Amino acid sequence: THMAADALVSLGVVFAGLGMSLSGWLWLDPLVSLVIAGVIVWGTWGLLRGSLSLALHAVPASIEPADVRRFLEALPGVAEIHDLHIWPMSTTGIALTCHLVMPSGHPGDAFLARTATALKTAFDIGHTTLQIETGDAGVCQLAAESAV
Repeated sequence: THMAADALVSLGVVFAGLGMSLSGWLWLDPLVSLVIAGVIVWGTWGLLRGSLSLALHAVPASIEPADVRRFLEALPGVAEIHDLHIWPMSTTGIALTCHLVMPSGHPGDAFLARTATALKTAFDIGHTTLQIETGDAGVCQLAAESAV
């Protein structure tokens, strides 16, 4: 596809040159240049959007944060969650960090491993970091929804 687009661009330049030579219409050059620029922008728009999203650490379009929130809140022993962040680490890797409030204490490494595997299976989140809180130290300063 890319090579075909390159060939069409070259063909457009040749036709513009022939048109200018035969007719003297010098405005063909900037017109064809604008059309070519439009074709390039149109063809790369998805890549530009994806790159911008990656650079801004936006939640990947394939993930609905509310679904992830509900999944984590439904885990056994979890009273609440906060400070949930989901972002792309690369074009293929997704990361998540979250605080889980579990009043009965840390559930152990097996719970963390099962949760990470479930997040990978359900949401394709491959890098998970979970912080367990019991809630006995008061409210976490990152518990407010406005905290970043």
